[in-house]
Amino acid sequence: MGGAAMIGALILAKLHSKPEQRTGKTGRPFMTAKVRAAVADGDAVFISVVAFSESASAALLALDVGDSVALAGTLKPSAWIDRDGNARPTLDLVAAQVLTVYGLAKKRKAVANASSMPGTSPQGPPPPPAPAQDDGAADGGADDAWLRGES
Repeated sequence: MGGAAMIGALILAKLHSKPEQRTGKTGRPFMTAKVRAAVADGDAVFISVVAFSESASAALLALDVGDSVALAGTLKPSAWIDRDGNARPTLDLVAAQVLTVYGLAKKRKAVANASSMPGTSPQGPPPPPAPAQDDGAADGGADDAWLRGES
């Protein structure tokens, strides 16, 4: 088995640099970005992100530097040497899915709108109520506080 290890991963991070659209040799567009993820000892690791799907690319483009993001995809660990000769970890992620607070709010609104459409008859149990405002209150919004950058 040759080559570097590839790991399925879910990364919670903050956008470190504005995403850039690029074009591959075949003419296919893709998106690149760099995110910063906290690690257990209070330090951070930078992750280079590449997204090929339209949905992942669009989600990245909606972000500004400092925004929180969840990325799912294939992770490849490596290292680089800093000016002092210390090995520093780095990670490259090919993002298959990107979840942002913007996408989460949009999905919740779509679910709320679909469940309140007139002329629909309930067929089975009603859907769970969508929160009126995603303020992180105890009504279930606290589970995504990390995505909004809150402790």
